[in-house]
Amino acid sequence: MEYIKEVNITEAIIHVLDNNADEPIMNEYALDLDEEKHDFLLKHIQKCLKDEELKYAVFNAGENIVKDISQEYLNGENNLLVVSKEIARQMFILMRSIGGIPSCDLVIVSFTTEFGPMLGIFKMDYIKNYVHTIEFVDNKLGIDIISQITGLPGSSQRIQKCAFLKPIRQENGFDLMVIDKKIKNKESSNSESQESGSDYFTNDFLGCQIIKNERDVTKSFVKAAEKFTQKNFPENAEKAEAIRSTIKRKLREEDNIDIKELSEQIFPEEHETKEKFTQFIAEQGIEENISLDKEWIDKKLKRVRLKIDKDIDLYVNEETYHDNSRFEIQRNGDGTINMVIKHVSNYTEK
Repeated sequence: MEYIKEVNITEAIIHVLDNNADEPIMNEYALDLDEEKHDFLLKHIQKCLKDEELKYAVFNAGENIVKDISQEYLNGENNLLVVSKEIARQMFILMRSIGGIPSCDLVIVSFTTEFGPMLGIFKMDYIKNYVHTIEFVDNKLGIDIISQITGLPGSSQRIQKCAFLKPIRQENGFDLMVIDKKIKNKESSNSESQESGSDYFTNDFLGCQIIKNERDVTKSFVKAAEKFTQKNFPENAEKAEAIRSTIKRKLREEDNIDIKELSEQIFPEEHETKEKFTQFIAEQGIEENISLDKEWIDKKLKRVRLKIDKDIDLYVNEETYHDNSRFEIQRNGDGTINMVIKHVSNYTEK
């Protein structure tokens, strides 16, 4: 997967899409990117680029206004003000035609990366904030609290829907990256609840389809292998630990994993279990030979979290987990294991 680390913002524009208005409220100027606004946008871009729900996508064949107008800008054939207005207009038309899509500010950001130029589209749904009001009542000072529903997501909050569009080139494996999260909050308003089951952002607005990348495949494999282990060896911690250790070692050492070869290594003398493992992985939609996302693996394996007999949580960093002078797994020969923490000189209670 392309992990973007260099982001240089060129320009940005914000438009207001209010369901209570007859028309979108279009900006006529680019944002004045002072340090505070620049940092606000940069943090959102970086957070979204690191989000584990960021997916690869390709545009559908046929006419697509968002695709065409964005490519005009990325190819230097149009300016951001014109392009952003048309993108905002398409979102507003969709909001009015479908219904149930929350009002928002639509922010369009142009930036460059180590992989080339990109155009970011951020649907910033409003956040309810609370402020105080001060007024005089019968010559006395009164202070109250009222809610405001036009606040933008803070830089520490996650944006639910955004897209990063690239110049379309034949050699590219994908056209854009998309985050399209569904609202899960049961306390959301009726309009937000209706939106929760909709794929309008990906299907109708962007006109694209999600495709798998190395990170998606790697995550799916790790999840499937753990699910198989829990399902088939719920009362055999010794066997489960051996399976997990073998898989982690392969993830660390290899760039690709052949599922049949891995199954042979884990269950060399257990033909039935070997077949069950291979079949189970295939049933999860994972191909027989997969390419691994090494950067995601480094992050995933950096810290080991163990849930022990449902009532003990243990966090161990990878180095300590493999250091027998500090942490050791002892096999008892009856399917159980001992996890021994050694030479403790200091600990705190939280």
